[in-house]
Amino acid sequence: MSRTIPRQRGTVHGRLRWYMISFVFAGLVINYLDRASLGVALPFMGETFELSKTEEGMILAAFFWSYDFFQLAAGWVVDRYGPRRTFTFAAVWWSVFTSLTALASSFATLFGVRLLLGVGESPAATTSAKVVGRWFPRHERAFATGIWDSGSRVGGVIALPIVTALIAWLGWRWTFAVIGVIGLLWAYGWWKTYRDPQEHPRISEDELTYIREGGARWEGEEEGGAPALRWRDLFRYRTIWAMMLGFFCLNMVVYFFLTFFPTYLVEERGFSLLKLGLFGALPGLVAIAAEWLGGWTADRRIKRGDSVTRVRKVFISGGFLVSTVIGLAVWVPQAWMALALLSIAYAGSTFAASNIWSLPADVAPAERHVASIGGIQNFASNFAGIISPIMVGVLVDRTGSFLVPLMVISAVALLGAVTYAVVLKRVTPLGAPD
Repeated sequence: MSRTIPRQRGTVHGRLRWYMISFVFAGLVINYLDRASLGVALPFMGETFELSKTEEGMILAAFFWSYDFFQLAAGWVVDRYGPRRTFTFAAVWWSVFTSLTALASSFATLFGVRLLLGVGESPAATTSAKVVGRWFPRHERAFATGIWDSGSRVGGVIALPIVTALIAWLGWRWTFAVIGVIGLLWAYGWWKTYRDPQEHPRISEDELTYIREGGARWEGEEEGGAPALRWRDLFRYRTIWAMMLGFFCLNMVVYFFLTFFPTYLVEERGFSLLKLGLFGALPGLVAIAAEWLGGWTADRRIKRGDSVTRVRKVFISGGFLVSTVIGLAVWVPQAWMALALLSIAYAGSTFAASNIWSLPADVAPAERHVASIGGIQNFASNFAGIISPIMVGVLVDRTGSFLVPLMVISAVALLGAVTYAVVLKRVTPLGAPD
């Protein structure tokens, strides 16, 4: 039960919710820095590990095997224990196993550390969606989602210059140790800072009212009128299955950039360590801007009266169509042309992502279902993390180039556009089964 706390008057509607989402953003930056660091470091770990591209793909996929299968449990845990406790525990776990990567000395130990890292990182996205559901009104949800989800892009972007610089300075082992300590510091800050809006001592009455009346999903407030759905009942809905398939298609695009993208630039386009650090971040920077633009523009359309269903479907499907240009990158002769096309493809996927991660709060019949639905769609989406790196690694080993795998990813992006345009029907709270 909420406690009553004297509150101070603030600026118009207050700003504390934006401070909270900026803290979540920082957590996702660190989360993705940790997971992306191995993809950056692998091309420069050859003195310790002599791995084929297939073995590299298996190690990069190991993270997603555990990360994916723990998504279903993670959503339930977040709904049960709340964002403060869950995010703190998760950050401590993933930071410890990031640091332990420094001790890996064989394929088996590196594979095992990546499996355990995936367990710790599994609650991060669903916790973030839960925070948005509790702290933001409906017409600010996509932009707030774009902010925290863009933390994943920032983590991937800064992984290139940070990890390459640390490797050049300290070597790859100390690089993982340093990155792990950063996560532990964030976990302490989150535990000290986060509270739900109705319990936060710094929130103003204006902001609290604005959040509640704008449609934020608060624990207990919707329980009476919401359908009494068990967790497994969520799978009876066409909406849920569309979200699962569509998000899988998105991550087939995204996870190329988090796994084999640095290797593609080094081996296919001849990038040096310095060139990789300087120019490899460009697609990620463009993707960050596109995600913020997608969320901000979608919120403006909804605030002006456009239906949530129309906005979500148009923005998501449109972003997918743009991302299909990833297949053209392998056909152009110059490295800068390939980098430009990859930047456009990544931007299309992130333009869609801010609206995709708004869907759990949009369709949940009650607040108690938000993280569970987020976990379900994220579970399906991260099969792409299992399939994509292995598929790319095997096809590169067999064909000698990235042409075939990038064409496959382009086709999957087209399937994603069709899924959200046709299979997903109404974006409204779940009622009777479809």
